[in-house]
Amino acid sequence: MRQATVAGLVAGYAVDALVGDPRRWHPVAGFGRAASALERRIYRPDRAAGAAYTALAVGVPVVLGAAVTVATRGRPVARGVVVAAGTWAVLGGRTLRREAAVLGAALGDGDLPSARQRLGHLCGRDPSTLDEPELARAAVESVAENTSDAVVAPLFWGAVAGLPGLLGYRAANTLDAMVGHRSPRYARFGTPAARLDDLLNLAPSRLTGLLTVAVAPLAQGDREGAWRVWRRDRNDHPSPNAGQCEAAVAGALGVRLGGRNLYAGRVEVRPFLGDGPRPDARHLPRVARISAAVGLATLGLAAAYPLTAGRLVSAVSRRALSSGLRAVRGRRR
Repeated sequence: MRQATVAGLVAGYAVDALVGDPRRWHPVAGFGRAASALERRIYRPDRAAGAAYTALAVGVPVVLGAAVTVATRGRPVARGVVVAAGTWAVLGGRTLRREAAVLGAALGDGDLPSARQRLGHLCGRDPSTLDEPELARAAVESVAENTSDAVVAPLFWGAVAGLPGLLGYRAANTLDAMVGHRSPRYARFGTPAARLDDLLNLAPSRLTGLLTVAVAPLAQGDREGAWRVWRRDRNDHPSPNAGQCEAAVAGALGVRLGGRNLYAGRVEVRPFLGDGPRPDARHLPRVARISAAVGLATLGLAAAYPLTAGRLVSAVSRRALSSGLRAVRGRRR
C-alpha cells in the first residue's frame, strides 16, 4: 500500500503540472464555502469558538481521509486513485507559476493597470499605488511563500500521513487564509487556525528554504548567496515560516525583499531580506523556475519517504505501541 500512496502522489503531481487547478467545482473552493457556513453558525469573538471552529473544519476532512484510507486497505489501485485525486485537489504549483508569468508579462509590457489587477490572484495586498518594483516584489514574495504552502507542505504531509495528511493540511491552510489574518473580527477567533497553520508549516517551510538554496543555479541563481542570506535573514520575518522561503529566494536572485505592505487599509512594515536591488519583471520567470524545481525535488523526497524512512518510523511506532500495551497488561495482572 505504500507503493500505491507513492504512485498516487506522483500521479496527482503530474496532473497538477499538466492541467492545473480546475476552473469550476474546485474541491478547495467547496471546502471554503462549507467553512464559511460553519463560521456563521459558531462565530464568537473569542479563541474558544475559534478552536472549536478549527477542530471541526480540519477534523472532518482528516476523518474523511482516514475513512477512505481504511476503505481502500488491500486495494492498491483504488488507494492510488484516491491519493492521486487528493493530491491534485490540494496542489497549486502550476497555477502559482502561471499567475507569476502573467503578471511578469504585464510588467514587461509596462502595463501597470493589468499587473495591479492581476496581483490579487497571488496575494491580498492593495496594488492601487504600487509601481513595477513593488509589484514585482509582491509577486516574488508570494511565489516564494506559496511554493511551500501550495506545493511542498501538501507533498510533505501526504508522504508522512497519506490522504488524511493531504486533506488535513489543505483544510488548515485554507482556514488560515480565511480567518487567520489580523483584523478586528478575527483577532481572537482566527488565532487557533493561524497557530495550527504555523505548526504544520514549520518543517515544510524550512525544507523549502533548503531546497531553494540547492536548486538556485537552475534559475541562474547564486547558491552561496542563497545560503548566506537564508542563514542570516530567515528569522527576521514576523512569520515563523514565510521568512524561511523568502530569504532563500532573495539570496538566490540577488534582490532585496521586505518593506512596507498595505492590506485593505492596514499597513505592515517588514524587515528587509537579502541584498541588492528591488526585483523587476525579469525576476518573475526565474522565481517560477525555482518554484518548479523545488516542487520536483520535494516530489522525489515525498516518493522516497514512505519506502525508506517511513518504514523505519512505522516499525518504531508499532514496537513502541506493542511495548506500551504489554506494560499495561502487566500492570493489570
